[in-house]
Amino acid sequence: MSRQVRRNRASLVVNSTRPYSSTQLISAATPEAFVRDPSLVWEFYHWRREVVSRSKPNKAHFALAALERRCKEEGKKLTLITQNIDRLHQAAGSKSIIELHGSLWDVCRADRHGYRSEDQKPWEDRTQPLVPELQGQGAPDVKHHANIPFKKLPHDSQGHLLRPGVVWFGEGLDADVLGEAAEALQTCDLFITIGTSSVVYPAAGFAAQVAARGVPLAEVNLDTSEATDICQDVFQVSPLSM
Repeated sequence: MSRQVRRNRASLVVNSTRPYSSTQLISAATPEAFVRDPSLVWEFYHWRREVVSRSKPNKAHFALAALERRCKEEGKKLTLITQNIDRLHQAAGSKSIIELHGSLWDVCRADRHGYRSEDQKPWEDRTQPLVPELQGQGAPDVKHHANIPFKKLPHDSQGHLLRPGVVWFGEGLDADVLGEAAEALQTCDLFITIGTSSVVYPAAGFAAQVAARGVPLAEVNLDTSEATDICQDVFQVSPLSM
């Protein structure tokens, strides 16, 4: 396959700070962890919500929002399928968004095993902190675990324990969300993969799924990925140190 690889050496700035290790992230992002220590999990997610609340969309977010508006003006549709959970795409002005992994700003009921309850869908609640006891908790420099009593953790008006509305490790994606993504993949006439390693499924398989229909693909990324070889156009950028 003929492929163009275009490199830009100074077009993306990446913050490499990682206050939590991958192991710590995974250990706090499972239903089992929530059952074992819901206070610790809520402290961690409270801190993540605090970080996101101070974050702003970057040029890439705004560029995608502008592209969506341009497509609409030309009678076309851009659907943005994202694994991001910060809702910065919405803040930048994107409208047609499918969130595969939910959002940090969503909460939902937890069942007795820590999974998302099937009673109702997650809903957005941007209250910070969600309960007073979470104030100042969860940051990497906080030395002591708060051990918030169960009754003081976030609950709904009917007394059900709430949990973050994101999709955790070991959980399946929402069937309705997957259905929306499947429809977009089956009807698109161009697929662009941006800023992903293409190793987390099911999203990692989207490029190949679309390529099988003969749809042209493009990749915009820091480096090559699992999807690079099936993309007709590849745009590689290099991060600048901060």
